[in-house]
Amino acid sequence: MVRTSHNTRTMIMEYMKTIDTFISAQDVYTALQTSGKSIGLTTVYRNIQGLANDGELDTLQKDSEILYRKCTTTTHHHHLVCVSCGSTQEIHDDLFEQWNTSIEKATGYTNIHHQLELSGLCEECA
Repeated sequence: MVRTSHNTRTMIMEYMKTIDTFISAQDVYTALQTSGKSIGLTTVYRNIQGLANDGELDTLQKDSEILYRKCTTTTHHHHLVCVSCGSTQEIHDDLFEQWNTSIEKATGYTNIHHQLELSGLCEECA
């Protein structure tokens, strides 16, 4: 059976809705295979990156690997990630955006983009 890209994306998104941590495309592939889904690793990589490019998934760089997560909001936000268990909290704070604006004013740059990743130990792991 040939799975269309739409069906593959739907299958990936349904799985991503069930987890609350950032995970690798390899982890998504393994979970789908374990649950009996017939899908190729390359297909997972291609579709999960497409979902990230379309803003459906957030990404986080950890060492040389890109991790993915379905976030609860589509507005610009940052993440606080536990280095022990991987649990993640979304952070919505205007201070980061005010800082970005002050950098634009001080440097003359415009349309500055940023990605801020904060890590530490969550309350349960501390």
